[in-house]
Amino acid sequence: MISKNHTVLLLFFIVLFCNAQESIKYKSNSYSATPNWEFICNSYVLSGAINIQIASTETGGILKLAVKTTDENFIISGNVYVDLKDVSFILCTDKNYREYTNGQAITYYNFTVAEMKRLKTTNIQDIRFNISGKKNTFSNQVGNFTAINKSTYFSTIYDNTNKIFETAAAISLL
Repeated sequence: MISKNHTVLLLFFIVLFCNAQESIKYKSNSYSATPNWEFICNSYVLSGAINIQIASTETGGILKLAVKTTDENFIISGNVYVDLKDVSFILCTDKNYREYTNGQAITYYNFTVAEMKRLKTTNIQDIRFNISGKKNTFSNQVGNFTAINKSTYFSTIYDNTNKIFETAAAISLL
């Protein structure tokens, strides 16, 4: 028989595990999602990075892109290209589902079931996106940017840690 201490400890770990699950809220629904990946974007000087998350849905999947901007008038817009390690790409068309939260412009794109299957077997190499808005002297950058699947800027030749995000493995767990 399990003692009360073991039962309490087991319940604690179950609650901790359930709350550790990442999720994306999209159109009033919540979907289980990958961890939030911060891809490096050298040409975007405001933050130098874009946050990427992918969720699985019953009709395919969702790509969430979030980037820091100077104000809510700047948005991620237009088509997005998800380049894969096997030198193919997935084109995501803009469905105008976006929000501005905590200083970040956030845009959502949809994946089909076939595209999600490809993402489960091949890592993402980079993502090409566009930031648009009315630019002035001290405002946000606008234009086309490429975010690279790289976890750090610098490392040494003796560093054996993985330098990219294993996107395929994380997506296949959804």
